[in-house]
Amino acid sequence: MSSLAPHAPYAEGPADFAIGLKPIPPEAWLEGGEADPAARKDPLYADARDLVWGEIEGSGPGQAEVLAMVRAAGVKAPGDGLPPLLTAARAVPDDLCLMERRDGVWRLAALSLCAGSFFTAREAIGHSLGELHGPVPGFSSRFLRRVERIFDGLRPDLILERRNWSVLNTDALHTPDPAPYRARIGEIDPADAGHAVFLRMERQTLRRLPQTGGVLFTIRVWRHPLAALDQDPARLKAFAVAWRGASEDFRAYKKLHLFDALVDGFLRARGE
Repeated sequence: MSSLAPHAPYAEGPADFAIGLKPIPPEAWLEGGEADPAARKDPLYADARDLVWGEIEGSGPGQAEVLAMVRAAGVKAPGDGLPPLLTAARAVPDDLCLMERRDGVWRLAALSLCAGSFFTAREAIGHSLGELHGPVPGFSSRFLRRVERIFDGLRPDLILERRNWSVLNTDALHTPDPAPYRARIGEIDPADAGHAVFLRMERQTLRRLPQTGGVLFTIRVWRHPLAALDQDPARLKAFAVAWRGASEDFRAYKKLHLFDALVDGFLRARGE
């Protein structure tokens, strides 16, 4: 039986776009939970490097500070001659994204993205906050200035966390291209939706690099099949409320409509 993920962001209410940041203590920063992240990530670095790794010129000092910060958190990340952020990323389950202020805007200066959902390092490296979030409905008009102010004003002693969720028909972490997965949605037997459709939860953090001035954005992905919700009736009900109450913009961006028949059938079969 699949275990429930430690996070249930859908339980926060009907889904919509929100910044949703909250402070967490330093000891809660990196969650761990994967015995050997390098065993999963190294084949991707070797076979699909431009999809999962990127850096721009001049990001070395910031990368080195990220590595020092990860080691200071108690993570063993031995030096191996790789770029410092890549060394850090091999030691933690999280994806790591280094943002630096360049030419007056916050840009993605280096990243390891081994659990990206329909998103690649090649597409993202060097882009600004506005460019990275361009596909999010209303981001430029509703959130961009607020997010920039958060990045500008983030104190070194403050770690911020946010969470979100989506639904996919795979438990794979590395999913750079949506087409192969979406093409198979129609092949799923509705009776098997509980085991073929997965909740994907992201737990993200923001942390200032006090020496170089950048911001480290971490992304830890957890997932489990819908059937795991049977272990917790409260979570099952919360998911039903979030699913049926999701805003139209959220549903469109996350392509939830592709799963309507499967998820609704799963919920109805359980009295939700």
